[in-house]
Amino acid sequence: MLAVGTKAPEFTLPDQNGHPVSLADFRGKKVVLYFYPKDNTPGCTRQACAFAQAHSEFETLGVSVIGISKDSSASHLKFASKYSLPFVLLSDPDLTAIQAYDVWKEKKLYGKITMGVVRSTYVIDENGIIEAAMEKVKPDTNAQEILEHLKR
Repeated sequence: MLAVGTKAPEFTLPDQNGHPVSLADFRGKKVVLYFYPKDNTPGCTRQACAFAQAHSEFETLGVSVIGISKDSSASHLKFASKYSLPFVLLSDPDLTAIQAYDVWKEKKLYGKITMGVVRSTYVIDENGIIEAAMEKVKPDTNAQEILEHLKR
């Protein structure tokens, strides 16, 4: 994980509609940047839906939510449409942001070691500085934990 207080790495990635989105586009606004392994999997779906259910609270606080995985824009579009996700999903098949944010790690599943995205969330302040960093977050509680942090 990147350290709290450091500058968040810049990136430009395509969203679910194929349009380029940069972190710099959100300067002056807080951003919740959450990294997840794969569209339409049980944990990732629960996490995305929890962020969707809390979306109005994030908007009230003036905070943008962005989800990033290595899935394609087309996969993101289907995922966002199927679950009515009201926030931006970014496609990072080349692992540009995923590696820059240090969430591409060794994972062990049933004794087999593979590389993959560790479910992680960053809160980035209005000036592009990391305000909070949470690794190995739980899909069901992540959105509420972030809201609690933002309300402090």
